[in-house]
Amino acid sequence: MNRRPLRRCGATAVLSVALLLSACTSGGVRGAAGRGGVGDPLFPALGNGGYQVRHYGLDLDYDVKKQHLDATAELTSEATEDLRSFQLDLQGLRVSDVRVDGADATFSRKGHKLIVRPAEVIGKGERFRTRVAYAGTPQEMKDPDGTTEGWVKTRDGAFVSGEPAGSMTWFPGNNHPADKATYDFTITVPKGYTAVANGELRSRKTAGGRSTFVWHSGRPMASYLATATIGRFEVHTSRGPGGLPLYVAVDPAEAKASKGPLAKLPEILTWESKLFGPYPFSSAGAIVDDTPRRITWMALETQTKPVYAGAPDTVTVVHETAHQWFGDSVTPKTWRDAWLNESFATYAEWLWEEHKGGKTPQQQFDALYDSKDTENWAFPPGDPGTPRNVTGTSVYMRGAMMLQELRNTIGDKAFFAILREWPAKYRYGNADARDFIDFCQEHTDVDLGPLFKDWLYGTGKPKRGD
Repeated sequence: MNRRPLRRCGATAVLSVALLLSACTSGGVRGAAGRGGVGDPLFPALGNGGYQVRHYGLDLDYDVKKQHLDATAELTSEATEDLRSFQLDLQGLRVSDVRVDGADATFSRKGHKLIVRPAEVIGKGERFRTRVAYAGTPQEMKDPDGTTEGWVKTRDGAFVSGEPAGSMTWFPGNNHPADKATYDFTITVPKGYTAVANGELRSRKTAGGRSTFVWHSGRPMASYLATATIGRFEVHTSRGPGGLPLYVAVDPAEAKASKGPLAKLPEILTWESKLFGPYPFSSAGAIVDDTPRRITWMALETQTKPVYAGAPDTVTVVHETAHQWFGDSVTPKTWRDAWLNESFATYAEWLWEEHKGGKTPQQQFDALYDSKDTENWAFPPGDPGTPRNVTGTSVYMRGAMMLQELRNTIGDKAFFAILREWPAKYRYGNADARDFIDFCQEHTDVDLGPLFKDWLYGTGKPKRGD
């Protein structure tokens, strides 16, 4: 994600996220009750225990004029324990019916938790299908750091982004990065509008004044990376390196300013593939929307098609494309390790600037280190401490500086091997700081303990390496 300011902040309709900061339980349910929250150190109530989702089938019908959503979500999940009940994350919206394996299930609501009680206990290891029918006006939500996410209404549709929690404003699920699944989207909108989601467009049909777009995302994806952005877009399809399908949707108001940076996407994909290994997905692209002034951040790395809250510059396209390896294919196990996403994407920016004849990564490092700006040292990137720091400056800049210190310590050969082999080892999976530290240590005889202790977890300004 890129949180650099794009526009001045305006008034925002606030949805409370206090429930994200304290665990939610399924009070009153006896027996094997799947817990609410997976113990994330920063967002303990996000996600749910007792099962893993394997696939989401989302059928969304959105009336742009009335701002009303009628939807069904069918989740194919696998129980990790015996379940008499389980929970899903869903903020707002009215649930009318829940079925498990075709049988009616009872359900209740508590905060952003939908508590489901199937007719029969689900045994550990069993696969089960949950179908939820729901409707209403999806609402955006305000993050602990003051930014806006979720289903954000625009003048001609909706700008949909979900880091860290916003996906639950438009579909029920296991809303935590550790639970990745494949997705199918069927999105119906008024004729003349386009609905863009992750993966590849399987079909588009128009009948009776409505258009239906069917999208398939066949690689595991964390829920915060899902999108269903709707608007009157100019759509361009083409082929990138190796024949990779590219799908780019741009709001006409942002088309002129976006043209140059987006034209570089094939070049960026080719260059990053040489650095990080083969592109991990079967398509790529971008969504550029004309968003309300309250959207003060720039972009999010929604899988296969980053969403941009206005025309991006080239370095932002570099950043979000790098996330397809770091964050999307390899996803942190918890939000505490968001630096695993942002440090690499920021370092990719530095490498790109050098590639184009600008500053080297070492010069970028030195400028930041010598700067009087103290935000880089406000907290250690490996231990943000509070939810509002998940996308703080230290996660990006000090994280990237740590990578430069690692490069200086182990040498270019080992460092650039890590850039390729790390996303290959954890492709389509999850990893954390311990995994990365151990992985790096395998590539050198130098003891890396002091480096990570100082740069990843140390308070204050670390000492610069020799």
